[in-house]
Amino acid sequence: MYIKQVVGFTSVHEPVLTKNLTPINGISALTKLFSAGKTQKIVSNLLTAFSQQSKQSERLRKNHRMYKISFELFIGGRYLRARQKQAFISLITILSIAGVMVGVMALIVVIAVMAGFESDLKSRILGVESHVVVMSHGGSFSGYPDIIKHILEIDGVEAAAPFIYTQVMLKSSSGVSGAVLKGVDPKTAGLVVKNLRAFSLQRIEHESQTSGSSILVPGIIIGKELAGSLGVSKGDMVYLISPSGMISPVGHLPSMRQFVVKDLFESGIHDYDGSLAYINLEDAQKILRMGNTVTGIEVRVGDIYNAGKIAEKIVNDLGFPYRTRDWMQMNKNLFSALKLEKTVMFIILTLIVLVAALNIASSLIMMVMEKTRDIAILKAMGATDKSIRKIFVFKGMIIGSVGTSLGVCAGYILCKLLEKYKFIDLPGDVYYITTLPVRLVTFDVLLIASAALLICFLATLYPAHQASKLNPVEAIRHG
Repeated sequence: MYIKQVVGFTSVHEPVLTKNLTPINGISALTKLFSAGKTQKIVSNLLTAFSQQSKQSERLRKNHRMYKISFELFIGGRYLRARQKQAFISLITILSIAGVMVGVMALIVVIAVMAGFESDLKSRILGVESHVVVMSHGGSFSGYPDIIKHILEIDGVEAAAPFIYTQVMLKSSSGVSGAVLKGVDPKTAGLVVKNLRAFSLQRIEHESQTSGSSILVPGIIIGKELAGSLGVSKGDMVYLISPSGMISPVGHLPSMRQFVVKDLFESGIHDYDGSLAYINLEDAQKILRMGNTVTGIEVRVGDIYNAGKIAEKIVNDLGFPYRTRDWMQMNKNLFSALKLEKTVMFIILTLIVLVAALNIASSLIMMVMEKTRDIAILKAMGATDKSIRKIFVFKGMIIGSVGTSLGVCAGYILCKLLEKYKFIDLPGDVYYITTLPVRLVTFDVLLIASAALLICFLATLYPAHQASKLNPVEAIRHG
């Protein structure tokens, strides 16, 4: 073995290591070296040849491992890049990439707009309502200052304020409208309800039309749409009529009191702007004859998604007859409808990706028909059925990955353009928003990309399986 390495060859299959030597002149050279007594040089050449052979063998083993791991991907990529005999197959491949891209882009934009709409609606609702409401099964209750102190000691609670909730009538010089009255404490209500932070409910002086003297008139804050129904604006007078009146010789008389419109609020939600009115807690207790009782206590928490656990803890600490409701329970129907709509839109738009995946499957089937002889040659050279399947799965997944990547990039760019330039206007009299709200969620993008890749992978299984079942003898004979 060592003599063969010196003279220039190692085996019939391995390359020559020593240049310009054939087996015959190599043996002659070796005989001359021994006869000349150059034993040391022969040993040195033997060691050098052995070292070179070891290095080359290691390189061959490494190349063999790399080739074994990636040759399916390599052939799949070559099939994708090579010019097809039938241009129609290349056209279907391009349309498949475009279909996956459009489907993923549409999914990302629509889901981002729906997530933005849900986030904006949630923000508007929590601007009017509190995170948790504490009430009693028996109706109004007293001793609320001590209850508020106890609630504020619970972890996660940021603020708490008492309130009174009832239905009344509002009358102005030009109209009458029903309203939902909410009596709040001006000192603490702004800490719980975000929309009340910039408003004041202080009494102002107003000249009486009967006596001509100045009297202190309590203030009221109403929604803009309610103000439009009553035909009033800031500074105008309205009368608040409550059914909780008094019994007189002529029957039940509702109580009525004059208020001055201190401010108008706008939440962006018709149900609140068209019916809600705020007055001072003390004024509400007087006109409703409730004494020192309240309807309930509003609570603001640090983490709105942890409101349910905090509400449960409040009930456990206070015990019966108190009960709580968090903002998710109070708006359960609305957010359930939004979630259902988001799910349905995801399923509908996924059909676009499904159509593109069918194009991938058809292009792979046509590719199998075109490459029948190539597949037979690969199997005759020792390629297994599993390797053949991998070749076509890799080809289909390359198409799906390129389309998905382009779709994610296009969807991201379009969402950022919608968020920055707001070039789509919505009618303000129909929707409470004038532009499309966009909120891009990383989880949604990953879910869409994963769903697209899964659909593309499933579309490659049948063509790849059919390719692996080809008989190499029959394919070469008839291919």
